[in-house]
Parts: sequence; structure tokens; C-alpha cells
Amino acid sequence: MGPLLIIVFVVVVLWIVVSCFKIVPQAQAYVMERLGAYQGTWSVGFHIKWPFIDKVARRVNLKEQVADFPPQPVITKDNVTMRIDTVVFYQITDPKLFTYGVESPMMAIENLTATTLRNIIGDLELDQTLTSRETINTKMRAALDIATDPWGIKVNRVELKNIIPPAEIQNAMEKQMKAERERREAVTRAEGEKKASILSAEGEKESAILRAQADKESAILRAEAEKEKMIREAEGQAEAILKVQKANADGIRMLKEAGADEAVLKIKSLEAFEKVADGKANTILLPSELQGIASVAAAIKETAK
Repeated sequence: MGPLLIIVFVVVVLWIVVSCFKIVPQAQAYVMERLGAYQGTWSVGFHIKWPFIDKVARRVNLKEQVADFPPQPVITKDNVTMRIDTVVFYQITDPKLFTYGVESPMMAIENLTATTLRNIIGDLELDQTLTSRETINTKMRAALDIATDPWGIKVNRVELKNIIPPAEIQNAMEKQMKAERERREAVTRAEGEKKASILSAEGEKESAILRAQADKESAILRAEAEKEKMIREAEGQAEAILKVQKANADGIRMLKEAGADEAVLKIKSLEAFEKVADGKANTILLPSELQGIASVAAAIKETAK
């Protein structure tokens, strides 16, 4: 029995010694008490405590944590009852205050979240509540962060997870949304038709302008062509007249060279005037000395006929 007691004693001593060695892992803190009073907070690393008089009062997780609370009934300013559930992101910054500040920190945060939410929603109407999530989140985070400071908790973020209005409100909202979508569709269709009409009118306008420009250019080309034709015809007629006159002049010169008398030369000049007129003039003005010769020549032509 003696050796057995010794073995038991040694085992108990070893167990006590080993239990005095503590290793605090990363992102955790140990709140230590000595004889029931707060002794200190152990951070990451190796620590030794006194047996029987020191104890770990609480192991505190220093990571950021998430608390998802169930839906809470709230009443808006216009007396609409709805249910809202919230998500709170928090982190323990002071293990001592977290251990000794409040009896049940999570229950305290949940109740504080519910009361804060009711206070904020009570000042808003239904439409404001549905469209002011960011404002509500900011106000709740600020209020919760201030209220949880004595507990060693920092509230980093608050989010409204779901806003659940009554069934009849949901039906009315769905009808309103449907009507709004139909209105937007009608407006979009009308704008499309308006743009199509404008584009069509602009196309017709541009087409008319192009046609007018083409007609103008065509008219200019036709006028230029007509002008060119008239110029060429006038040049041809002038050239023909010059050639006739040159031929008559050559004929008269040849008669002079052949020794023709003055009367024959005057008759030839008269014929030259007649050819020049080419039947296009009703009256030919002759010099006085040629008028008598013209009468004799006309009589001779009549007799020859």
C-alpha cells in the first residue's frame, strides 16, 4: 500500500504542476483571478499560475464575431407593424470589461439591438423604412457602439437582414411595382417611337436635300451644255459667213483680174449681200449707187424665167 500511495501522490503532484502551465493561443485572452479577485489578463504566449489560488475566470475570443438575431416586431410612424432581423458584427476589445461588465453580454446586445431598432423605426414611415437601410444601419451602429463601450465590446457594423411587412402591405407593394413597371414600359416604348419618327423625318429631310442638290447640279449641267451648244452653233455660223465672204471676195478679185467692168463687179457685190442675208432677213439696205443696178438685175432675172 505504501508504494501505491507514493505513486498516487507523485501523479497528483505532476498533474498539479502541469496544470499550472498555460499557453494562450493567438487571438485569445485569459482573464485570471486570484482568490476570487481579478488578477490580470494573459495575452498570447506561455504563462505559469499558482496552484489552487489562481484560476482562469474566462477565455475570451478576440476575433471579430457575428451575432444573427431573430426577427423583431417593430411599429413604424404610420402604425404599420413589421418584422426586422438584424446582423451585428462586433469585437471584444477589453476582456476584463467583457467578463465583469455585464452578466450575459450576448443577451444584452440582442435586447439593446431590439430596443434601438424600435426607437429608430418609430420615427420613420413605411416608405422611409424600406428605402433608408443605410441610414438605419449607421444610426444603430453608432448607438450600439456607445452603449457597449462599458462592456468592452466594439460594434463594427450593423445590417438589416430582412424587412418583412404584413401580407396586405406586400400585396399592395407588388401591385404598385407592377403598375410602375408597366408605366416605365409604356414610357420606354413611346420614347422609342418618338426617336424612330425623328430619325425617319431626318432621313426624309436629308433625302429631299440630296435630291434638290442633284436636281440643281443637273440643271446647271444642262444649262452649261445648252450654252456650249449655242456657242458652238454661233461659232459655226460665223465661220460659214467668213468662208462665204472670203469666197465672194476671191470671186470679185478674179473678175477684176479678168478685166470685168464696173457694172459686173457691182452685181457680184449685190449677190454677195444676198448670200450673206441667206434668206433670214426681210430687208436689205443697199447703197444708192447699187439700187439701180439691183433693179436692172431683178428685171433680167424675171425675163430669164
